[in-house]
Amino acid sequence: MISKIVLVLSGMSGIAAFEGGDLPDLQTVSHVDLSRYGGTWHQIAYFPTRFQKNCERDVTAEYTLRADGVVIVENQCSKENGTRKSIKGTARASDSTNSKLKVKFFWFAPAGDYWVIELDPDYQYAVVSAPNRNYLWILSRSPTMTRSLYESLLKRISAQHLDVGRIKLTSQLD
Repeated sequence: MISKIVLVLSGMSGIAAFEGGDLPDLQTVSHVDLSRYGGTWHQIAYFPTRFQKNCERDVTAEYTLRADGVVIVENQCSKENGTRKSIKGTARASDSTNSKLKVKFFWFAPAGDYWVIELDPDYQYAVVSAPNRNYLWILSRSPTMTRSLYESLLKRISAQHLDVGRIKLTSQLD
């Protein structure tokens, strides 16, 4: 399952045009401190994709910043039978703000876009997408999120012309 996530993420980098017409460019946050971004994030909600099929419970991402600026990425999830799956990759900033990263899980596959479009000042939640708007993840430091915060994020996501009707919850809201 995680490997399917990687394959789709890897393929995202080659997509430059938006589907569905002329949309304004997706806006990222002004800056991401990669050392503060490091640690464990829980997936609260996401756009369902074929690469994330059967990997809808206890989904986490662990980010570790190396001294050379490369971020080690480890995605994990639990399948319905309780089996835990994981995959490791790397991420590199593709701009000076660190809000646009390229993530790569396989040496033979191109890196995929990982754009941080929302980030809590205290690094307690984040929203990640890609310039083509086909992918979306709402992340939190804890496995749950308050309904009021979630609904506030939905409004801001919608303002960026992302289809909030596609979002599927992973975790329960408080």
